[in-house]
Amino acid sequence: MKTFATLVVLGLILSVAAPARAVEPAELAGRIQKKYATLNSFSAEFSQSIRNAASGDTERRSGSFLFKKPVLVRWETVKPEKELLVVGKDAVWDWFEEDREAYRYSVAEVISSKTMLRFLTGKANLTEDFLVAPGKPEEAGPGQAVLQLAPREPEPGLVMAKVWVDLATDMIARIYIQDFYANTNDLALTGVVANPKLADTLFAFTPPKDAKVHDNAPAKERDLK
Repeated sequence: MKTFATLVVLGLILSVAAPARAVEPAELAGRIQKKYATLNSFSAEFSQSIRNAASGDTERRSGSFLFKKPVLVRWETVKPEKELLVVGKDAVWDWFEEDREAYRYSVAEVISSKTMLRFLTGKANLTEDFLVAPGKPEEAGPGQAVLQLAPREPEPGLVMAKVWVDLATDMIARIYIQDFYANTNDLALTGVVANPKLADTLFAFTPPKDAKVHDNAPAKERDLK
């Protein structure tokens, strides 16, 4: 059974030429919350590395990400295989083109957990859900700051996280999550566009007639990270 690693887990983005200035972690977390509260939509390209601690294997993915308020998402992986994750108004669809299989979930089931998708949609409240501390300055890129996040209420899918923040936009450029089993999910965003015009049709999915549909698949069947 394939893992549902696109959810491993949810989000935020930035880049300036000058070196990153010192910013108080609590202040920066508050700035991020305010920024995402003002966004109606954003688009980005992503690259992702998912490491299995037990086997030592790392899977690398790349593709595109679209978000529109309140919680509409189109997450399209193009490498190593085509996968389309659509969070619509009434359901979440995960479509594997090569296998001709579609999995359907409830929106509440996916968005309510502390996942990568929750970060990307701004539903993770950094100031309330986490203890925020400064990350290592040497890990930050130009114009970035790093925040270390410890969840106030840890769960198996998230025991530690880090975010790289673009200090020019107060948006997250990279998110790193570690779960209870030491598996990690590292997602970097590039080419971020704030408030693009996105049609609602981009966030709708109808399984092809030849698709095998797993309707209302329980979360335990797939790894909702």
